[in-house]
Amino acid sequence: MAEMMAHEFPLPLEQMPWLNHYGDVPKYVDYPKDTLYQAVRKSAEKVPDNVAYEFMGAKVKYSRFLSDIDHFALCLKKIGVVQGDHVLICMPNCPQAVTAFYAISKIGGIAVMIHPLSAKGEIKFYVDNSDCKVAITLDMFYLNFPDIVPGMKLEKIIVSSMTDALSPVKGFVYKHFLDGRKDPKVDKSKKGIIVWSELLKSDVSGIEEPVSTKTCYDDAVMLYTGGTTGLNKGAMLSSMNFTSTALGMVELSQVLHDGKVMMAVMPIFHGFGLCACVHLPFAIGYTCILVPRFTPDSYSKLIVKMRPSFIAGVPTLYEHMIRSKWLQNADLSCLKGIFCGGDTLPIEAKERMDAFLKEHNCSTFVREGFGCTECLTATTITPKNEQRPGSVGIPMPNVIYKIVKPGTEERVPYGEDGEMCISAPAVMNGYYKNPEETANVLRKHSDGLTWLHTGDIGYMDEDGFIYFKQRIKRMIITSGYNVYPSQVENILDTHPDVNASCVIGVPDEIRGNRVVAYVVLKDGVPVSQETKDKLRSYCKERIARYALPREFEFIDALPRTKVAKVDYRVLERMYAEKSAKKE
Repeated sequence: MAEMMAHEFPLPLEQMPWLNHYGDVPKYVDYPKDTLYQAVRKSAEKVPDNVAYEFMGAKVKYSRFLSDIDHFALCLKKIGVVQGDHVLICMPNCPQAVTAFYAISKIGGIAVMIHPLSAKGEIKFYVDNSDCKVAITLDMFYLNFPDIVPGMKLEKIIVSSMTDALSPVKGFVYKHFLDGRKDPKVDKSKKGIIVWSELLKSDVSGIEEPVSTKTCYDDAVMLYTGGTTGLNKGAMLSSMNFTSTALGMVELSQVLHDGKVMMAVMPIFHGFGLCACVHLPFAIGYTCILVPRFTPDSYSKLIVKMRPSFIAGVPTLYEHMIRSKWLQNADLSCLKGIFCGGDTLPIEAKERMDAFLKEHNCSTFVREGFGCTECLTATTITPKNEQRPGSVGIPMPNVIYKIVKPGTEERVPYGEDGEMCISAPAVMNGYYKNPEETANVLRKHSDGLTWLHTGDIGYMDEDGFIYFKQRIKRMIITSGYNVYPSQVENILDTHPDVNASCVIGVPDEIRGNRVVAYVVLKDGVPVSQETKDKLRSYCKERIARYALPREFEFIDALPRTKVAKVDYRVLERMYAEKSAKKE
């Protein structure tokens, strides 16, 4: 990154009028300078008998968790992993994944996190692009990995099984009666294949304890992102990125002291899941309930059964909660912190969720946040005692927001839309092997700070509350006017016949682009011209004429990315293909 990091604050606070915070939230916190491993080690030394994680009924205390991490670090060193090596983790939320994650940190390696359901071609890209030396996965996924051949950087694939994290009885049931029946048998004769359980049992008595010389500001984790251009890039993240985000959430939300159990359903290959759901509880000595796979129904059942203090998810997850039959009569008083991110949460949907929580004895409300992979996850959170409609909260301590005229570093007035720029200790070090894209998004301004240009449009009010509008690339320019799809979607989603919507822009010879709305109707609502006319009339009363959808397309379900965001690019392709057939 640039010479001047955001956490150094080159100007006195009073000379940065845009650095606003609400109430008693501190503007600056001197965060611990720990690596990821050191943070967990401190928790284990402080609360050795606390339960670190719970997985499918098994509870593991911090003392055992630390011992497992230390042992696996020795195992990694034994097979040749050294400081600076990239190690790929292709796993769901399970004990092996988190053990490996912190063991890699102890050695001083870089953990490359990818989706376990990635296709063969995707995995090959990740392996080649990230220069991984070792990969760690489960038996159910290992056949998607490319064969190890002479000359390639990937030398070894460590293959575990779900049974490695289960008791003998549960492991037997899983292997013979449940999903384990479908898992492929690991071919140990294949070059480079190492079985997790055998590696753990191997003799490491002669291996010296790994000692990393890395600091909290050095590269520690790589997460893949489409970033501001839509192209897949590896964001290089430091331990300080994780520390400042996790502890910043604690400082700003002021609710994370009210309980001690976080349920981790958001995946660990995503910044939100890895930091907010996993590292946050481990860094402060709380319990993390690891959920490897879930459906809306199983998620609702888990909340009733496990009664966690904190949950985090994307908007669609909370919509499912409202509709779940398992929660209709549930007592949700256990929930002290409910965090939402990863996608836009419509105002009407938030109001429905908050009302649902109140009806079910919950004393809190859904707290929104804003961030992106380039700044790990959230850099804003709704404060404890005030929420403002449409706002994603206020900046965390040490986080500076500046709303600028797109393409410049010129600040715009409060309340005026512009590109959201962030300077913070949560900002990535850069994109791996991609200096051109790094220079495009990390720019040093005349104020001496390095700013992340997010590619998102939003504004700040005079109290420092941030309002996210739209990605710049999603903004539709029609007849010279700017249309924000999320605003049109928010209106459509309030119609009683609409379950969900997504608005896209398509080429138009006269307007440049025209607005098209894809709509998922509620059960029982007919797909008809009459329904389209009703929606069109509804929008006319609430949306400026230039922003009105010119077409309404009905669809059974909106396509989603692997992290449950609406994949509007798929809809754009669908529309283009449909138009091509007409021609």
